[in-house]
Amino acid sequence: MGREKAVVAMSGGVDSSVAAALLVEQGYDVTGIMLKLWRGEAANTDSGCCNAGAAEDARRVADLLGIPFYVLNFAERFESTVIANFHADYSAGRTPNPCVRCNQWIKFDALLDRAAALGADFLATGHYARVVQDRRGHRLFRGMDVRKDQSYVLWMLSQDKLARARFPVGEMTKSETRRVAADLGLRTAAKPDSQEICFVKGGDLGAYVEHHMTEGGRSGPILDASGAVVGKHKGIARYTVGQRKGLGISLGLPVFVTSIDAASNTVVVGDRKDLAVGGLIAGESSFIGGEPVDGSRVLVQHRAHGEVHPAVVASARPGCFQIHFDEPVEAVAPGQSAALYSGDDPDELLGGGVIHSTVPTPARV
Repeated sequence: MGREKAVVAMSGGVDSSVAAALLVEQGYDVTGIMLKLWRGEAANTDSGCCNAGAAEDARRVADLLGIPFYVLNFAERFESTVIANFHADYSAGRTPNPCVRCNQWIKFDALLDRAAALGADFLATGHYARVVQDRRGHRLFRGMDVRKDQSYVLWMLSQDKLARARFPVGEMTKSETRRVAADLGLRTAAKPDSQEICFVKGGDLGAYVEHHMTEGGRSGPILDASGAVVGKHKGIARYTVGQRKGLGISLGLPVFVTSIDAASNTVVVGDRKDLAVGGLIAGESSFIGGEPVDGSRVLVQHRAHGEVHPAVVASARPGCFQIHFDEPVEAVAPGQSAALYSGDDPDELLGGGVIHSTVPTPARV
């Protein structure tokens, strides 16, 4: 019987480089693959990934490890899914997370299928997350390094996909990963982590909106809680719920974006207390072991690397769920993901969905 075959998604960063190295060390038949997600020159060369330099870094690591390496062109699919969703959400007053969508539609969809077509037994990535298999099936847990945990962006993974996914660095801390890379002489050992959105040049969302998002870039009124006009915004795609800086207005006290209405092209601001909500409703839901029972206790994370909040599942049905927070939570933005973790084991990811709307606090119902 031959060795198990692994395809490793190599981004040109230290995490995926070490993931590939560990699998080679463990005796797997490893092939490295990088996804070309851009046309022409990469948009954000400062992001640390998705550019020609990153591809060269990944290729040299593969050469050092003695494994085949290929670059697959997924630019068209990336544009028609991740970027199209990014434009649509911001133009509709929502706040998308393109990293979640990339994992959902590219890495653990198109690439996972391509890996299978190449005869691979599994796809490995450099995510800091852990998969455990027991009598209950495959279960997904936070990475051992809490500061680098990436389970939040993996809430869409099903039993079938988890069975075909591996996260070799999930049991390690970031410092351990860099140490392994240095010991192996990998050129990515000291490479900085990727930053910002890979297709937004220089991380400048305002400039991106101006050049690529006509619908979300139209100026309009900024209103206060009473409906009075207090300023003018530069396009709703430049704003998100909870935002305080860059509003361009001075009312003598701190104000925050509390809601965005695409239909009227308005941005509403208010006091910090106006950001508090009592719960949320999410769609596109996916659960690793089936929908949680109504009334079950969960911990909710509604931002990447954000805090978790105790809550109860008010209802969970195929494709959607509603949760109520124990205490009011601030700045819950539609379009972001809500990842649900177990109330019994805070490290276990149950699943999640995309926030559709929020539920007012009881005092405001």
